[in-house]
Amino acid sequence: MDQFFIRRCSLAVGCVLIFYTAAHAGQVQNPADMIRIWAGPFLMGSNDGPEDERPQHQVTLGEFWIDRTPVTNEQFALFLNAVGPKGPVGENYFDVDDNDARVHRRDGKWLADKGSEVHPVVEASWYGALAYCRWVGKRLPTEAEWEKAARGTDGRKYPWGNEPPDRSRAHYNAGWNEHRPVDSFPKGASTYGVLDMSGNAWEWVSSAYLPYPYDSKDGREDLIRDQVRGTRGGGQDSHPEELTTTHRGRHVSRNFRSGHHNIGFRCAR
Repeated sequence: MDQFFIRRCSLAVGCVLIFYTAAHAGQVQNPADMIRIWAGPFLMGSNDGPEDERPQHQVTLGEFWIDRTPVTNEQFALFLNAVGPKGPVGENYFDVDDNDARVHRRDGKWLADKGSEVHPVVEASWYGALAYCRWVGKRLPTEAEWEKAARGTDGRKYPWGNEPPDRSRAHYNAGWNEHRPVDSFPKGASTYGVLDMSGNAWEWVSSAYLPYPYDSKDGREDLIRDQVRGTRGGGQDSHPEELTTTHRGRHVSRNFRSGHHNIGFRCAR
């Protein structure tokens, strides 16, 4: 059987190598299931949206990769089995006692609830999202990276273009915990082929929720400082106006120390 190592990291102790088999790797995430986003400039924000999207400005990014789909309950359960729901200094990774969680401990093992295995994981805190991405050798995307992966370089309003949302492209205006499998809306893919960037679950980004223009050197990418963190993309209970590529979730409850019923995440590298 093929074998390999991946990094397990924490804010307190840095990274260590952990031994896995190839079969386990496929369950966590297929490394090939990432999308390449080319280096270069794009337009970030909007001059005709909510105040926190203004001003529209040009941002230039280096090349990066981003997960094609959000992290699922099944994938996050593997992380919990390896790491646990708390970090090395007591930081909360997952709200295990919340009724909205769809990963539970049964017979000594963390397992996704039946029927929710490939739904986006929710109730992971920002710390949990950060730790998971590090555990698989990746990181959270910055807010700018997330928007470029969703928007492309042509300034589109939605990942698929400028046409308004419909049920073939996104999951929205749904009930409290009515999520869908993360690959359910291929018609809603971004120009790069990234899925689920509108609706189904908001997504944590690494960046603090600070005013524009975006500047990666102004402290918003400081991962140690206590700061309210950004969320992007809209959730299953969002209205259509929250599904744009520029919406920053200004009314979303997002205490970064806790999980939430409508916030998930994906990784980048």
